[in-house]
Parts: sequence; structure tokens; C-alpha cells
Amino acid sequence: MKFVLSAEQRMFGETLRAVLAESETPKTIRAWAAGDTGPGRALWSSVTEAGVFALAVPEGSGGAGPLPVELCVAAEELGRAAAPGPYVETLAAAELLGGGKSPWPARIAGGEAIVSLAVPHALDADIADLVLTVDGAEREPGEPATSLDPARRLFRVPSAAPGFTDFGALLCAAQQIGLGRSLLDVSVAYAKTRRQFGRPIGEYQAVKHHLASALVELEFARPLVYGAALSYGTPDFARDVSAAKAAASEASYATAKTALQVHGAIGYTDEYDPSLWIRKARALYSAWGTPSEHKARVMAAL
Repeated sequence: MKFVLSAEQRMFGETLRAVLAESETPKTIRAWAAGDTGPGRALWSSVTEAGVFALAVPEGSGGAGPLPVELCVAAEELGRAAAPGPYVETLAAAELLGGGKSPWPARIAGGEAIVSLAVPHALDADIADLVLTVDGAEREPGEPATSLDPARRLFRVPSAAPGFTDFGALLCAAQQIGLGRSLLDVSVAYAKTRRQFGRPIGEYQAVKHHLASALVELEFARPLVYGAALSYGTPDFARDVSAAKAAASEASYATAKTALQVHGAIGYTDEYDPSLWIRKARALYSAWGTPSEHKARVMAAL
């Protein structure tokens, strides 16, 4: 099976990374958490112009998809930037709605609609144009629910049964890979500059081992994500998605814990940007199905 991205797919990822870098996402994340969605909506428009949402919408509804590999590339970059907002939920909703007669896919492709999916809580349902359950039924959001990440505002949805879509779980896994790589990169950079006992802490073997272990976990999880994307539309898709999501959840969460160990107390502070990524990594650990749930699905499929 081919896991290497094409030149066009790599260029797409690099272009989207540049778009996200220009948006100063830490400021956008803090504004989103405080209820100011202006910067986040501006970023949403930029992501739309990069063609991301069109990748999840069928050609008959004004899109170019669904293209799961390209969408994983996009989700990985969105995770690397920790971009706030229901990106995965909106993309998963576009795939769930498909072509049909619904006007929503075309609106999603054009960046005109923000959609939240109840899995079972709905992310950012207060600003969404549409809230769906995983069976495609429209719902109204209920009361806010507790969230581990202030920038991931969750809402209870009446009559929403527990569950998730495989497409959403796949994109969440890709998002986690990007999130983990960003945390690893900032931790390596910090270890090279933070000095203790007259030496950079990155020179100590224990720190090197923790960082190397995080890299290995992420590097083993990433091919599972893209392998699952390649199996889209086959009988193995659900099994492959669960294998990818379980691995990505554990790898990104382990990297977040390593980032906290490397940074020390500063990693907990709200003013320090990596803390935004660390909180998101913990929140996504159990989003779209816990690792235990996904492992059970893999075992049942063997």
C-alpha cells in the first residue's frame, strides 16, 4: 500500500500551513475561548479559500470530493496549528450529508455554513448554522457541558445517542497527529535552550529518551491514519479508522505529557502558548470515541 504523499498533496499541506501560520492562531484560540469568534471566522474564510471544505463535498454539490487523503493532510495541518472551531465536525457533516438534495453541502463547500455534529456533545453548537446527530437528524443545542479545553465549547444535544462517524474519527486522528508534532517540535526547541546545571536540558539522556519515544509513537501512528484514508469506501474502513484513532490518541496524549515534563511548571500557565496545544490534546484523546472503544472495534473485526 502506498503511504507516501504525492507532490501535489505535500504542496497543499505546505500551503495550508502557511495560511494558518499567518493567522497567529494562539491569539485566535484565546479569542475563541473568550467568546470572540471574529478572528476564528476570518481564519475559517482563509481555510475555505484554500479549498479545504470543498474536498469533503461531492462534485454535484460544488465540491471536489470526498477526498479522504487530502482531507487528512488538511486536518493534520489544522491540528498542528490547533485551529479553533468545528472543522472536523463540519467536514464530517459534509461527507455524512453527501450529494442528495440537501443545500448544506454546497454551503459548506463555499464556507457559508459551520456545522456541528453531536458525538454525543456538539462542539461550538452556539455559533453553528446547523447541528446534526450522527444519523443526520437536525437538532437544537441544549445547555453547555464541561470541557477540558476552553476553546472547545461543548453543548448537550437532546436525544443525541452516543456514537461517531468513521469519517469524523479519521479526521480527528489526523488532527491529533498534527497536534502531537507541533508539541514535539516546540518541546525539542525548548530543550535546546533551557539550561540546567550549566547545560541545555536536551543534552541529558532522560530528556532525549522521552522526546525520542514521543517521535516514535507519532511516526507509527501517522501511517495508520493515511492507510485508513486509503481504505475509504472498502469493508475495512471502520476497522482501519479505529486502529488509526486509537494509535493517534495515545501518541498525541503521550507527546502532550512529555511536553509538560520537558517544560515543567511553565507548561501549565495560560499565558504560555504550548498550554493551548496541551489542553487540546487531552480533550481530543476521548473525542470521536475513546482508545478503548476503538481497540474493541479492531478486536471485533479480526
